[in-house]
Order: sequence, then C-alpha cells, then structure tokens
Amino acid sequence: MVNSNDFKPGMTIQYEGGIFTILESQHVKPGKGAAIVKAKMKNLRTGSIVEKTFNAGVKVETAHISKKTMQFLYSMGDTYYFMSMTDYEQIELDKSVIGDDTKYLKENLEVEITFFEGEMLGISLPDKVVMKVTKTEDAVKGNTSSGAMKNAELETGMTIQVPLFIKQDEDILVSTKDGKYVSRA
Repeated sequence: MVNSNDFKPGMTIQYEGGIFTILESQHVKPGKGAAIVKAKMKNLRTGSIVEKTFNAGVKVETAHISKKTMQFLYSMGDTYYFMSMTDYEQIELDKSVIGDDTKYLKENLEVEITFFEGEMLGISLPDKVVMKVTKTEDAVKGNTSSGAMKNAELETGMTIQVPLFIKQDEDILVSTKDGKYVSRA
C-alpha cells in the first residue's frame, strides 16, 4: 500500500481494476476543505493517459511489476516471438499488445517486456534504433534548399522523411518516440 501523498513519477499502482504508472503528481491545498492529490497516470494495459484526483492520505495498492530484457526473434502473422538472453525462455506476444511499436521491431533488437503477476503488459523499445534504408529516391540536382527532405522506406516497411544525402542501403538512427530520422548510424 502507498499513501497518495507519497506518489512519485515512475511509481506503479493498482486502481479501479487497472495497472497504472504515475507520470506526475501534484499536492493541492485549496483555501478551504481537505487537501487533494492530482495524479496524471498511464494505464499499462491500454496505454491511455488519465488524470485522477485522490483525497490526501488515501491508501492505494501498489503494483509490483517486473521487466525482463528480451530479444526479438521473428514474427509470423500477428504473433511476435521474443527470447530471454539469460535463460533462453521464449514468449510470444500478439500484435494488439505491442501496438504501433511493431514498426520498429527487427531481428535481434533487444526490448524490455513489462510483466505484472505473469501478465504481459507490453514492451519498451530503446530510445533509438538502427534501421537500413531499403528504398529511397536519389536527390535531384539543384534541389538543395536547406532542410530539404525525401521519403525513405526502411527494412521494417516503415516510411519516414530523411535528408536528401541519405542513400539506399545506408543505416540510419530512428527515434522510437516520434518515428523521425536522427542521424546516420
């Protein structure tokens, strides 16, 4: 159990049947009445972000989650296969659990999988991943305005905007936060 006054970012709680991680919390003491705690929380099952108000001093059940580093092996249809590098245990996750993060998954990529009492809640990707450009147009001579971009298709099928100097078969770094080009790898 944790007191709502002690909420800190990164803390994980069970609330109204959901598993939430606290993103931010604020202790508010209005002019009259009891103090309250406003918390911005992310539902680890659905990925939705909610804001809840708790009375100050209310006890909430903590959720003990565990994270395990696993390597992505391959996908077959909507099923994605991962393996633990310590005990070689293999698990499979449905595309619905992974969501849009599937576009960053390539063979041998290490990810963190979050578990709560044996239930898989999802994956955490590294901040940046190295991807190979599989298809892009050559830069047009004379089209050199600063910051000019072109489309590039990556090895996972994802299409992003890259600078004109990037060529086919080049490795680039892509941010997993916003899906944008970062730099050459």
